[in-house]
Amino acid sequence: MQDRIENDLKQAMLAGDKAKAETLRGLKSAIWNETIAQGAKDKGLSDEQIQKVLARETKKRQEAADLYKQGGNIQKAEAELAEKQIIEAYLPEQASEAEIEAAVVEAIAATGASSPADMGKVIGAVRSKLGASADGAVIAKIAKDKLTNGKS
Repeated sequence: MQDRIENDLKQAMLAGDKAKAETLRGLKSAIWNETIAQGAKDKGLSDEQIQKVLARETKKRQEAADLYKQGGNIQKAEAELAEKQIIEAYLPEQASEAEIEAAVVEAIAATGASSPADMGKVIGAVRSKLGASADGAVIAKIAKDKLTNGKS
């Protein structure tokens, strides 16, 4: 995945696509920082670890865009969302809410969870099944709803 980002950066630079080149440079930097933080300079990060970095970066862009919108700066909000869209091209397709809900119901049955105190077990089980394709906030919301209201 890192090679793909590197190649796309070169293509964007050759094509004169400044926005994409800047975004990909930022991604390379975020990946490099994570590599150093993990102490993996020699072997690099796995694709799964890179996906976590990319997911974190898309979340940052969304939060920044939301703040810009609240502040009335639509132009900067749109720029953040454009960057988010570029980054999302490198992530696996996100699981739908229905798929996440089915995984939560399955995890509740498998773990025997019965109250909100068991949310950690449920979220862990769903994460291990769906991985980076599921948004943690959505998993938590659905798990909390199911465990609080008993809608399983």
